[in-house]
Amino acid sequence: MNILVVRNDKLGDFITALPTLYVLKHRNPANRIIALVAPLNRKLAQSCDFIDEVIVDEGEDILGLAFQIKKANIDASVTLFSNTRVALAQWIARIPIRIAPATKIAQIFYNRRVVQRRSEVKMAEFEYNLQLAGALFKDISRDFPKPLLKFTDERYALFCAEYGISKPVVAFHPGFGGSSDANWTLSEYMQLVSIATENETVDIVMTFGPDEEKLYDEAKSLLRESRVILYRSQGSIIDFAALLSRFKLFVSTSTGTYHLASASGCETFTFFGDSKFASAARWKSIGEEAKQHHFMIPLDARGRAQMFEHVKRELKSFLLKGF
Repeated sequence: MNILVVRNDKLGDFITALPTLYVLKHRNPANRIIALVAPLNRKLAQSCDFIDEVIVDEGEDILGLAFQIKKANIDASVTLFSNTRVALAQWIARIPIRIAPATKIAQIFYNRRVVQRRSEVKMAEFEYNLQLAGALFKDISRDFPKPLLKFTDERYALFCAEYGISKPVVAFHPGFGGSSDANWTLSEYMQLVSIATENETVDIVMTFGPDEEKLYDEAKSLLRESRVILYRSQGSIIDFAALLSRFKLFVSTSTGTYHLASASGCETFTFFGDSKFASAARWKSIGEEAKQHHFMIPLDARGRAQMFEHVKRELKSFLLKGF
């Protein structure tokens, strides 16, 4: 069976789709799993051995997207997040079985609709995605390995050689690309970095995305500790994930890099907005839960300050345990 799985939005959203892709493939290895993804996620999708084919949504018109889908000879589709364009393209491509949440006007173009009130946050995003796989195969197992993303040591070895790293790495990622509802300021991150520098058993890295040059320059101007490495991401998402898979701790807001780190096996300290929609209950990652440490940042100044003190204490305690 040729099965299309649609999740053509941001990095973190796509990572929440990976368990669904995995269980559909492993229910029957003869299934051909095709992923429809955003350009950003092309290489990550292509690196997954449980995805057989990748269709990249370049934003073409509905007929162009329908033509791409039609060429893949799809028997069934599972659309994890829908809009009218994606729904109509699948209808035009005449996919026999079209599964999606029963939300928005787009649902009229699907012939198997699943009622999901995701705003109620009864499950995490990735669990809602897995529920949709059950609409195709009622007997499907929803179990998947953790970490789901696995990488070899070569990229990390080059990174260590280039930056003189010889100890376990604690990494801080102050940026968020506008996809998170809550984060600390750069000066607050510097306070957390300062706590880490007190521990001589670790190397400290601050990471920055390719579009965060300004943030990188600001961090460099604020930095007072010479042994902190400032690293601007180079290469593809796969290259960065290979590094994350070997880091011991990744400290960030709840953005795509957090999902990438957790899915790659790294322990995480993660900051979430203080609302049901933005909470860890909805956006926890697909990684091992015991290795995810979640902190909700209150909106009010007093609550925010108290939470920051709590994070500092937790970070100190975590580092004292060693690796």
